[in-house]
Amino acid sequence: MNRKKKINQTLKQKAKKANAKLHNSNKPKYISKADRAAQAIAVETELASPIALVAAEIVANENA
Repeated sequence: MNRKKKINQTLKQKAKKANAKLHNSNKPKYISKADRAAQAIAVETELASPIALVAAEIVANENA
């Protein structure tokens, strides 16, 4: 009986692991605090640059 139980147990474990690999998690990928800060700075500079360019164009057009 022990041999059958052990074989069934190992087969169930392998099936469970294989089944777990098939399903993806809905949990978002972890982003470190430093990476989040770097992304925030990048977004701020991207947002600031177009506004500064538009403001510079308006001033240049007014002066011309």
